[in-house]
Amino acid sequence: MKQLISILLTLSISVAALAQPQNGPGKGQHKHDFEKIRAEKVAFITSEVGLTAEEAQAFWPLYNEIENQQKELMIAERKAYMALCKALGEGQGDTAALLDAYLKAKSANQNLQLAASDKYLKILSVEKVARFYTCDEKFRRQQIGKLGGRGHNDGRGAPQGRKPRGEKSK
Repeated sequence: MKQLISILLTLSISVAALAQPQNGPGKGQHKHDFEKIRAEKVAFITSEVGLTAEEAQAFWPLYNEIENQQKELMIAERKAYMALCKALGEGQGDTAALLDAYLKAKSANQNLQLAASDKYLKILSVEKVARFYTCDEKFRRQQIGKLGGRGHNDGRGAPQGRKPRGEKSK
């Protein structure tokens, strides 16, 4: 369960990072790129999970709602983190209260993910929900690989030339 929460938090961070506006030339291009990536993600997950038209119609609005809530919680978590870092750096402020606020913000995000899983299970089978989480993570890793300039990956989320953990070189 902790691994699932960790994966979900990583996903939410990557989604928030992709949603940040760029400065300078090409700002409009970023919005287009994000929409393109979003469409690729929807198509990838729909296909890989094997969502029927009825399931997709019920799943994607719920996913979008949860993703919006998650973005709000991530903003609150980031603000709490920055306030805690500032207090530690300056040696001022109520560190205990700031730490508590930060941990509560992290907890709220985790609680949202647990509630989301329960909601997904009302629409999809356990196998499809599990496939969703693994496909979502696979897609996220592919995008990170593209952004990192490491080239294409092997379809399992690992960049080419690198073996996933636990795999030995020949």
